[in-house]
Amino acid sequence: MNPNQTIIRPKKLLLIGIILMVAPLSNSFALGSRCYIDVYEYAEYVGAHLRIEGPAKLRNLRSVEGENWDSRIDSLIVGPNSKLRVYENPNFKMTLSEMSKHPDLMRSLGITAKDVSQESELVFEANEKIHHLGEYNFHRKTRSLKLDCIK
Repeated sequence: MNPNQTIIRPKKLLLIGIILMVAPLSNSFALGSRCYIDVYEYAEYVGAHLRIEGPAKLRNLRSVEGENWDSRIDSLIVGPNSKLRVYENPNFKMTLSEMSKHPDLMRSLGITAKDVSQESELVFEANEKIHHLGEYNFHRKTRSLKLDCIK
């Protein structure tokens, strides 16, 4: 045998194979961990805190990680690879601005033009920090949300 020749034993070969398979996964996990929102119970990022990792579609917030967050969120931070939509209604129900395109439906539900001016959905882009949802007339109104991951 040549003294410069390397012998790879089966155990080393298995270990190398595992490392090669896991390396791409850890890289995609690192990207995925940048898709999140941090929500807080009170303004200025105070009070109870919850991190929600995306992508996520929460039809209601009554039981998120065992806690009721329905109409409880007052400030939030959007992660760097994230886009967030928050809704005043559970189940991502039709917003008032969408209803305004159907005047007969609005009349049948008793919805006025003034109601339409108070939007029931907000969209926040990556890296936004919202220190008080009250500035958007959305103080403790979040009842469902969609968190999309972007690159």
